[in-house]
Amino acid sequence: MKTALYSYSGKKLSQHPDSRVINENKAQLVLCFGAKAIFQAEDVFRLLKDKFPSATIATCSTSGEIYHTTVLDDTLSITAVEFDATVVRSHHVAIEDFADSYEAGKAVIKKFDTKDLSYVLVLSDGSKVNGSELVRGMNETAQQRFLVTGGLAGDGSNFQSTLVGINDKPKEGLIAGIGFYGKNLKVKHGSQGGWEMFGLEKLVTKSTSNVLFEMDNKNALEMYKQYLGPEAESLPGSALLFPLAVKLPGVNEPIVRTILSIDEATGSMTFAGDIPVGSKVRFMKANFDKLTDAASDAAAQTQVNGDAAPGLALLISCVGRKLILQSRIDEEIEAVDEVFDHKTLLTGFYSYGEISPLIAGSGCQLHNQTMTITTFYETE
Repeated sequence: MKTALYSYSGKKLSQHPDSRVINENKAQLVLCFGAKAIFQAEDVFRLLKDKFPSATIATCSTSGEIYHTTVLDDTLSITAVEFDATVVRSHHVAIEDFADSYEAGKAVIKKFDTKDLSYVLVLSDGSKVNGSELVRGMNETAQQRFLVTGGLAGDGSNFQSTLVGINDKPKEGLIAGIGFYGKNLKVKHGSQGGWEMFGLEKLVTKSTSNVLFEMDNKNALEMYKQYLGPEAESLPGSALLFPLAVKLPGVNEPIVRTILSIDEATGSMTFAGDIPVGSKVRFMKANFDKLTDAASDAAAQTQVNGDAAPGLALLISCVGRKLILQSRIDEEIEAVDEVFDHKTLLTGFYSYGEISPLIAGSGCQLHNQTMTITTFYETE
């Protein structure tokens, strides 16, 4: 397995100095994460297809691009992989062709031949797709027979529309799956948040899908504003700084949910994932050092004593973390690089949702406000 990283900015393509030497004509996979404006203005797919003619090419709009140890905006971060013994196959569905995201999730996984399938990377539209329902559908079809990780495309901090493409120009509403076949590829995952919980646990007593109306039979938005204090005046923008920790019914480990918007008229809050009735929630706040430590912990989760350094690490982190860390955002990427002893190429993007199991061997979940890492190592 050989990996090369490229950056595209100002219509110029440059290669990262830590890249391995690959045969660009034989690369089987290209991942391109970048600014939506570039995908809209230029034929990025044709550029990549001309350079990597044999590759499966995936494109995804972002809220920031990870280019090894640097976080960039308004660029393309391009990763090309030449495998020795791994086969890559891709499929996709359009959300408009299905009744809901749950059915779309089932459909995209059903497209894969599961013989020798070890892993599926999912890149999904981040504005038209309900991430919670998407992973529920994927899990029902996958039945934990293979690992699924990935993320929802981003659009900066605009939350308007996102783009995903697989072997074609990127467009809205697409859900792409990339399957990895063979026994030589070792794929591992880790996901951590690093947020601090505060306040008492509350019960969700009224909600519809990803819209929360009441906690403890009280108006959810009013209760949320009371906890935020002066920060409530900056809503909805400040909501990214104060997500909710959610314990789903029957699940002990909490997941994090980002608030996307508020509705003063109905007293409701819309989240980047479902908040079912019966869930237990707590408010959360940011701690700079804990966010960075969590990135290290996510990287450490992917490692087992004696493992060789991964050939590639795919980092999908939340736009909320980027808005909080601001000029310190590179610190969480550098923390991951430190865990891998500076021997692994890093790629990825800032997203509207991260897809990864909570624990090894379980189905995937939609996460918000986490650093989620998937590592790749091909044995001989």
